[in-house]
This record gives sequence, structure tokens and C-alpha cells, in this order.
Amino acid sequence: MNLKVATQLVGFVVITFICGFIIIAADDYDTWHQRRIESLKSEDGWLNLAGLFWLNEGDNSFGSGAANALVFPEKAPKKLGIFTLKDGKVSLKTQQGTEIQLLNEGTAPAYVFADGKATTMQHGALRWFIIKRGPKYGVRLRDLENPAVTHFKGIERFAVAESWKIAATFEKPQTPRTTAITDVLGLVSQQPLLGHAVFAINGKTYRLAATDAGAGKLFLIFKDKTAGHETYGAGRFLYTDKPDETGAVTLDFNKAINPPCAFSPFATCPLPPAENNLPVRIEAGEKDAKMH
Repeated sequence: MNLKVATQLVGFVVITFICGFIIIAADDYDTWHQRRIESLKSEDGWLNLAGLFWLNEGDNSFGSGAANALVFPEKAPKKLGIFTLKDGKVSLKTQQGTEIQLLNEGTAPAYVFADGKATTMQHGALRWFIIKRGPKYGVRLRDLENPAVTHFKGIERFAVAESWKIAATFEKPQTPRTTAITDVLGLVSQQPLLGHAVFAINGKTYRLAATDAGAGKLFLIFKDKTAGHETYGAGRFLYTDKPDETGAVTLDFNKAINPPCAFSPFATCPLPPAENNLPVRIEAGEKDAKMH
């Protein structure tokens, strides 16, 4: 194997959404939004995705040549190498005369994916790594020169309104339970349910199931009556602080965002659970990016 090891550490950029209990000025929302745009355009953002290829058990050749099992963009060599998927682990054999950089050593040297850990690989402007979705293993490809990054026009938003920063009560389940989350691939996973945010709009009460986003945050995937019109048809994401000791939580719909699938057909996004389909218009947050 002709592999050049680099010391650069590449990982996902985790966005922290600050949704406190104080009134936030419009310019603070603008700053938050600008940071989100910068994250989308970064090397680890969603705008540079250039492919998603699913592996079969055994050998999977890859490169730009049409005879490969995984056909990369034309800027790649005709054949870059072979991925071998066996027993949930993926090894790499590089085509002789072709150099592939390993940007992080996420796995044991013999593998580029093992035990849920992935090594990032790069050739020229192309960068890729192995992902696992349910029982499926795939190659997520980025093009660091993807025109989608330079052509990105930003995301239109509803006007920021204090009325869409809503106080809610968080109700935890009496016994541990899960909620079924389906993704765009049709795969269903049972996610631990932290509870429901209960809130009112125009005197009517609504509930949103929430899972754990980590870092002290709740994650809510919801769909409302603007979906498919002003906003992305599959729904939007909302992150907020976990409830305080009294069970109070704030839902700042001004910070409702598009899922990654709104920006690229190569993302694998979770969809809102059925109970998170709201029969009301949430005229706040990001509108449809209209990327595809």
C-alpha cells in the first residue's frame, strides 16, 4: 500500500446553538446565523458533499473509471484502489502508483473503518471516509473544490420575532422509553426519548418529542404547515438547552434550521417522528435553501 500519513486531524464541526432565557438582540441572531453559514461552507460542512456510495460485502473498486464498483468524479484517477468490507470492518488497498493520504488515524492501521471509527482519506481535492447507517456501510465523499460552496447564496429566514421564542414545560416519561426515528434511507432506529416539550401557540397546546443532542442540549425534529411551501419539505431541526430544575425549557423557533438533506442529496437525515408533525405554521427560522 502506498499511503502517505499526514498529521492533520479532520472531524465533524459541531455547532453549538445558544438558546438561553434572556432576550437576544437581532444582531446576535445575525451573528449566530453567520457562524452557521460559515460552518456549512467549511471543509467539514455539508455544501461540499460530492457523493455517497454503498459498499457490498467483499471487494469494492473505486475511482473515476466506469468499470469501478464506486465511480468517483472525473478529477479522480481511473482507479484509486479497492475497499474490502468484511465482518463490519473496511480495509483499503491502494492502486499501485496512486497516493492516498490518511488524514487521521481513527482506526488500527489495517483498516479505514473498524469498531465505529473511521479514517479520513484524501487524494487531491477529494476527501472521503466510511460511514455506517443501520446495517449499511458507505463512502461519504467530499470535493473541497465543489462549486456548490462558492455558488452558495445563503439561506433566507423569516424575520426574527420575540413571539417565536416560546416558554415550554418539559415532561419526562415515567419509565424509560424510546421513539422511532426514520431516516431518508427508510432505516428505522429507536432513540432514547428524553421527554416532550409542551407549549402553546395562540392558546392551543402542542407537544414535541425530544432526544439527546449531547453537550447539555435537546434535539427536536419537527414539521409544520410551512413545510413544502416556505420551508424544507421534510421538516427542520431545533436545538435548545435541556430543562432547568423546574422543568422549564425555551423553544426559540427563530433558530429552527434546515437539515443537511436540504443542502445535499448525499446526506442521510433523520425525519420527524409522527408525533412531531405540528398542525400549525411556524413562521420562524430558516426557509428552504432550495439547493436541490
